[in-house]
This record gives sequence, C-alpha cells and structure tokens, in this order.
Amino acid sequence: MFRTPEGKDIFVVDGHTHFWDGSPENQKNIHGKQFIDCFYAYHTGLSPKEQLWEKSKFEKYSAENLYNDLFIDGPDDIAIFQTTSLSDFYKTGFGCIKRTSEIAKKYPGRFIVNGAFDPRDGEKALEYIHFMKETYDIKGVKMYTAEWNGASKGWRLNDPDAYKCFELCEKLGIRNIHVHKGPTIIPLSKDAFDVHDVDHAATDFQGLNWIVEHCGLPRLDDFCWIATQETNVYAGLAVALPFIHSRPRYFGEVIAELLFWIGPEKILFGSDYAIWTPRWLVEKLWAYQIPEDIAAERGGVQLTDEIKEKILGLNAARLYDIDIEARKAEFANSPFSIAAE
Repeated sequence: MFRTPEGKDIFVVDGHTHFWDGSPENQKNIHGKQFIDCFYAYHTGLSPKEQLWEKSKFEKYSAENLYNDLFIDGPDDIAIFQTTSLSDFYKTGFGCIKRTSEIAKKYPGRFIVNGAFDPRDGEKALEYIHFMKETYDIKGVKMYTAEWNGASKGWRLNDPDAYKCFELCEKLGIRNIHVHKGPTIIPLSKDAFDVHDVDHAATDFQGLNWIVEHCGLPRLDDFCWIATQETNVYAGLAVALPFIHSRPRYFGEVIAELLFWIGPEKILFGSDYAIWTPRWLVEKLWAYQIPEDIAAERGGVQLTDEIKEKILGLNAARLYDIDIEARKAEFANSPFSIAAE
C-alpha cells in the first residue's frame, strides 16, 4: 500500500505487469533478441538512473525479485499479470500463463492472472479460451494485435475470427479485454497497433471492458475521440506514465487530454513491470501537478488527490470486482513475506 506524505494509505492496483523470460536461452530467433532489446531501450531511456537494471537481470528476473519490487519495496496491493506469448519469437513464450499462475498460487490474493489467445488459430483459439477459463478462471485477457503468427504479421479486433473469440469471452464472463495499442516494439508493425479497430469492437461488444493499454500512444488524439463516445473503453497508463520523469511536460499533455476527454473514472495505473518498477512511478504521480497553461487549455482539469486515488486503484478494482476493504483486512492479517522455494 502506498502511504502519501500526508499519511493517507492508498490502495494500489497495478493494472499492467509481466513475468517474462526474454533470455538468450529462450530466444527462438533474432526477433526474440530484437524484442527484449527494444524493451530494454525503453527501460534505459525513460527510467531514473538509480532505477536501471543490468541487461542480464532484465532479460530474466526471478519471482522473488518481482514480488519484492511490486509489494515489499513497491506500493502495489494487487498486480495484474498480462500474458504476452510471442511464440514465434520465444521457445516457451515470452510470458506464460502457467508460470504466472504458479506465482499467483505462492502469494494468494496478490495477483490477478490474465490470459491471451490468438484468433488466427481458429477453433484452437476457442478451445484455448475454454481451457484458460476452466483451468485458471481468468477474468481478462491481453490482446497483441501486431503479434506474428507464421506468415501473418498482425490482425484486427473486428476480424470475423476475433469476434467469435470475443463472443465466447462475453459468454464465459471474461469481461476485461486489455489491448496493446501503443508504441511498437521491433520487429512488430506500428500500423498493426492502430486504434481504429477498438471503435468497432467496443460498439459491438457492450458487455466487455476494453482497456486500451498505453492509451493509444502515439495515437492519443484518435484514442480520445473513440474512448469519449464508447462508454466501455478505458485508458491504461503503462508506458505513458514513465514520461513523468524524462518529459514531465509531455506527460502533462497526455494526462490532461485524458482527463478532458474521458474523465478520471476511465484511467488505470500500470507500471509495465519489469520495464519499470512501480514505486517511483507512484511517488512521482502523487506529487505531480499539471502545468497551469496545459490545464487552462483543457477547461482547467487538475490531478487532485481524489482523482489520483481513482487512477491508482479504485478504477481497476471496479472493473475486476475487487472488494478493497475486504482485501485490506485480509492483507493486514497476512504480512508480506517471500515464499520459500
């Protein structure tokens, strides 16, 4: 839990975390190396110097490191794992739902494990959605529309096969669809992360929540127009938030646009761990104020403490049906500790 300088405890739900294996041993080809190298460039380019990791640790970190960074040294109360398979690039997958589920079992109540599927797999994708629900009782999935699959270099949320999958998700109660619509990662196509297909899917599946990770950057304007009219479209701050350190005025432009267009109830905190650790992000967000001229151009929007509390945890808790008071009581009786191997 994050305690503010004023002494208030803020419940933090980290909506975007990973447990990956990008090590050379797991890389299937040059593209696996390119992908993790690009992640590392984001890490080194946007992190404070004191938060930088060695490359070898970044490529493959331990479950103990993860737990410590999120919950002991970090302010998270609950973290949501987002599965990213990239099976064309990594032998056992970049992210793996089996691995993250094993961690979640070691630390009860601390993690929510989301799955992933590829609609281009047809009937196998539908079977896999059933498997994930029956085996892991997933509440959400992560979509990576630029992921490679053989000769295909991407897909759209409104493809017919994708719609079959979303129909099944809605039927099974998998309501939270996290979609990477943000910066590209080599060798993936920037165009395959375009946000316009969100408009179609959100309109046609009103029973699903569409959390657009990275809030569409660098397509923020397009995203805001879509998310304003679609009541079930939300903005994830992963990748956008680290600019609060390296380019604080740019971050002010981003958060002010989001507040002006979609309001404080539709913005979710995400650290994108392990590209960034959450403590410094949360501390800087709590201390941040939008520059006056940027706010004035957008109707005087402000980042009040109340709004920051919504962004840091209340909004995600609502989407995932998290009873915050019950969790506070549960965690108070279960002190943090590193589980023994």
